[in-house]
Amino acid sequence: MRIGHGYDVHAFEPGDHVTLGGVRMAHTQGAKAHSDGDVVLHALCDALLGALGLGDIGQHFPDSDPRWKDANSRVFLCHCAQLLREHHYRLVNADITVLAEAPRLGTHRAQMRANIAADLETTPDRINIKATTSEGLGALGRGEGLAAHAVVLLAHAENGNHGHDHGRSHHRHGR
Repeated sequence: MRIGHGYDVHAFEPGDHVTLGGVRMAHTQGAKAHSDGDVVLHALCDALLGALGLGDIGQHFPDSDPRWKDANSRVFLCHCAQLLREHHYRLVNADITVLAEAPRLGTHRAQMRANIAADLETTPDRINIKATTSEGLGALGRGEGLAAHAVVLLAHAENGNHGHDHGRSHHRHGR
């Protein structure tokens, strides 16, 4: 088993949307970033890379490289999924917390979970997304940006199983 933690933060700039978990959400501002500024996927990638001992997202996708200008962060997550396969690990679960005064995640959570699960070749029940505010404290509390934390647990993949347990569980209720 391996555990990884990731964090990402982006300030706001003029714009009409933010992207979180691969979902474009209408907002009064945009994320100031080299790529699409998806703090959810950036934090998740850092958590996955950290658990694998492979550095961070900036080492794999440097903001000095013009190829990643305005890039869809799901490309980064798919790269991490490939690294999981290459190193024979599977995602046990991911727990993600978004810190922002706005936008509210509301009805977008299910699509965010579905996007992440699809990119990591697992099921949405292995992905949890929470949100909180900073209660008006600091830059995030003043609505100057948004951030995300992600924690992942990885297990060594056995017999080519890269995240799907196909209904088999070692811990069944009532046994």
